[in-house]
Amino acid sequence: MNDKENLTKEEIIELIFDYFQRTMVHYAMWYEQVKEHQGDMKTLKIMEDAWQKSFSIQMRRLSKVLGFEMDGKFPKALTSLSREKLLELKQAVAVNWLANDGVWFQAVEFSENMFEAKESNDAAWGHFSPYEALRIKTLLGLGEHPGLEGLKKALYFRLYSDVNKQSIANETETSFDFYMNECRVQAARKRKGLEDYPCKSGGIIEYSTFAATIDSRIKTEVIACPPDKHPEEWYCGWRFYI
Repeated sequence: MNDKENLTKEEIIELIFDYFQRTMVHYAMWYEQVKEHQGDMKTLKIMEDAWQKSFSIQMRRLSKVLGFEMDGKFPKALTSLSREKLLELKQAVAVNWLANDGVWFQAVEFSENMFEAKESNDAAWGHFSPYEALRIKTLLGLGEHPGLEGLKKALYFRLYSDVNKQSIANETETSFDFYMNECRVQAARKRKGLEDYPCKSGGIIEYSTFAATIDSRIKTEVIACPPDKHPEEWYCGWRFYI
């Protein structure tokens, strides 16, 4: 890919997808920069405004170029799909998110080592988990202190809820237990005859920051998470309480 004026069709397509990637990375950099100066909650409000405007602009421009019809704010090709097909698409997007997480992990592991990959993974969850919680709070209109009921609802709107099987048990007025009954990552390792991935350090960051972002009063306690031993019925367990 040397001469921009004489690109092949394949090179143009490759460049188009590279433009998409640059757009996503630039968007993320904007978020991080504003958050550094304005804090989480104000940045979320600013980003919501930016996203709504950006989404509208992008859809209008792409629909003109590609010739697809819009149905309100969404492409008609999507709104005309059945509910079942849309649920299938939602799950596919969530699984692609997890695959993206995995390829980043392996890229760092193969370039450096397992320790560096795990350290980067844990740090990434420290940023992503509270961000995902803030997005869900906005989508569901949970308010500042939705309590344990709000957290229960939010846990089923995480990307992971479309990837793994999870459950809630031992509910009281002040606490409940959350279990990851089927984990796509751990199940894949099991099929290959590998030991569980030791995800406890990342899990503590992931679940504690998610819960505290949903409601700052909520505390998190690990029941068990690899490398801890666990029963066949679940891979990791967490207790949330006020």
